[in-house]
Amino acid sequence: MSEKAKGIGLFGLIGMVVSSCIGSGVFAITGQLAGVASPGAVLIAWLVVGIGFAALALSLNNLGAKKPELKGIFQYAEEGFGPLAGFISGWGYWLSAWLGNIAFATMMMSTLGYFFPTFLPGNTLPCVIVASLFMWALTFLVIRGVESASFLNAIVMVAKVASLGIFLIFAIFMFNAGIFTADFWGNVYNNAVAAGEAGADAVGLGSIGEQVTNCMIIMMWVFIGIEGAAVMSSRARNKSEVGKATVIGLICLLLIYIGCSVLPYGYMSYTEIATLDYPAMLYVFDSMAPGWGGAFISIAIIVGVAGSWLSFTMLPAETTSEMAERHLLPESWGKLNSKGAPQMSLLLVGACIQVFLIVLMFSEDAYNFAFSMCTVSIVITWSFIALYQIKFSAGEKNTAQIIVGVVALIFQVVGVLYNGWSFLLLTCVGYIPGFFVYAKARKDRGHAITSGEKVGIGAVSALGILALVLVGMGVIGI
Repeated sequence: MSEKAKGIGLFGLIGMVVSSCIGSGVFAITGQLAGVASPGAVLIAWLVVGIGFAALALSLNNLGAKKPELKGIFQYAEEGFGPLAGFISGWGYWLSAWLGNIAFATMMMSTLGYFFPTFLPGNTLPCVIVASLFMWALTFLVIRGVESASFLNAIVMVAKVASLGIFLIFAIFMFNAGIFTADFWGNVYNNAVAAGEAGADAVGLGSIGEQVTNCMIIMMWVFIGIEGAAVMSSRARNKSEVGKATVIGLICLLLIYIGCSVLPYGYMSYTEIATLDYPAMLYVFDSMAPGWGGAFISIAIIVGVAGSWLSFTMLPAETTSEMAERHLLPESWGKLNSKGAPQMSLLLVGACIQVFLIVLMFSEDAYNFAFSMCTVSIVITWSFIALYQIKFSAGEKNTAQIIVGVVALIFQVVGVLYNGWSFLLLTCVGYIPGFFVYAKARKDRGHAITSGEKVGIGAVSALGILALVLVGMGVIGI
């Protein structure tokens, strides 16, 4: 059998996109959005986010078609802006991937709490033990072969999309337009808060603009993995299918996400949903289908999270392997075992996850912290894609593609600055040890660190030190 025949096909690439994205977020998003926005504001936010990610997907499609020689998500930054930019992009992606696994672990354990209360709220000692065992099992599965794991991931994708489809069918048939439109813009709730009728601790939703911006980080989180096909492009059976898989995957995701997050507002009021235990979808479906709905969605969540966890075990290892090939990481990070998997990198990712699983036992809101860090970290990578799309398209004098890149960039930057500036500073802390690894890799391969790179490294490191100071002062919470 030829190497081409052994590669990942279109279905597997779509599976990588969809399964990477559909994990914990889709099951939690209904309750998270209900806590910060009215139904009307949520719909506007989805429109904004849909346009932003469509621009990113089209950028990946354009660059994938015109620059097929570039492997891995970080090479767009390296090609456009130099080795340090490539490292910053790749390291941000690496950080994001395994931080996402922390969020997956917390969600999976919280869901097990539906059956076994000892696992609530998701970061107890039993949670850490079970999550650690599961994490190491996935790690050794990928060590045995990336492409076989990708096939399993595609199967998992079908299972969790089917379960979400059942939820959507129930939500459609039980949808009540009167409930959905009763407080469409949040004015009734805001007035109740102002009058002191919503409880002493109640906080108003704010203006429509405030509600929309408060949705941004939550919505951006559920699209992490949209670049999954591009990351695995070197293993694709046909590289021309990578862009197609990304666009098809995005369309599927938008339909699923909008349905799962908006339709429940026509079954319960958003104020009721906001008070449900976490994850809200579980308890909404438990009400829709008494006796079996809660258990069904719990199993779906566990399967969905397992699929995303598997994807996010493969993706950071694939990235570090390719970064090592490009002399951005030490050679040992990319060394492949007999099954073609970067074993050392996989074990290192596992060790990082293990440390954070223990640390998050002491976090008050482990899931929100993990997904926010994960989202902000990957925005760095996405922003470099948009920047290179602009630069490359400007060289081609392609105005339409320049606009696509500008839209993608503005969306990413605005989303982070409005909701995640503190997490952006914390992400800079993660770059400090990375710069030592980068310097070693460049030295080992005979490349000197330029004066411009030293300035960039110094600036990011200074921001990381500032973040630690602000954490110590209590300005930034963990």
